Amino acid sequence: MGAAIHPLSQQEAPFGDGRGRGERLYGTGMRLMEGLRVRVKDLDFVARIIVVREGKGDKDRRTMLPKPLVEPLQQHLESVRKVYEADRLAGFGDVWLPHALARKYPNAGREWGWQYVFPAANRGRDPRSGVTRRHHLDESTVQKAVKDAVRRAKVTKPASCHSFRHSFATHLLEDGYERPDDSGTARSFRRADHDDLHTCTEQRRRARSAKSAGDALRNAGESKPFGLTRRN
Repeated sequence: MGAAIHPLSQQEAPFGDGRGRGERLYGTGMRLMEGLRVRVKDLDFVARIIVVREGKGDKDRRTMLPKPLVEPLQQHLESVRKVYEADRLAGFGDVWLPHALARKYPNAGREWGWQYVFPAANRGRDPRSGVTRRHHLDESTVQKAVKDAVRRAKVTKPASCHSFRHSFATHLLEDGYERPDDSGTARSFRRADHDDLHTCTEQRRRARSAKSAGDALRNAGESKPFGLTRRN
């Protein structure tokens, strides 16, 4: 492993503090690894959406970015940018690219947009290529933090990082919303429809009015979740 230490303090480490970790998982409904693999270019702060790449079923999808998380994430990216710039000055700054992208765009891995939003504290040697680079934060870091938080909160029921995702869906349903099937609104958020200008416009309109269950954590105001319909 490389010896480059992350310039952030323990309290400001990637993925935020304990509350920040929970808010990100609960407010976006993402699985743990989906959240850790998010790249800078996958965040849309204007539309308040996150593009989840190669999720379950190897499909791309979009999820909501709660308003209370926008500013903390932007501040977090400022710190991550410093790490990225320091890596580049040291001759690194390259990240792993999926599939054939590395061959098609050999320099893309050094671009800011492809960097992980939650990078690891240290650089390490990629066992597949032998290249020394900075990977995303290890999932065990977050898992241990959540486990410790559950213990300190004296929660007796089984709880893990995935519990945030279940709570995200449960609270939307309790609020009177239903997820449409693949033939409904959700289809407009699939990658295959990105060439449809009307679809893209509708995505942005819905996303701007999106309300995640995480919005209620800080009383961010009332709005309708995109891709969801209220039950009568």
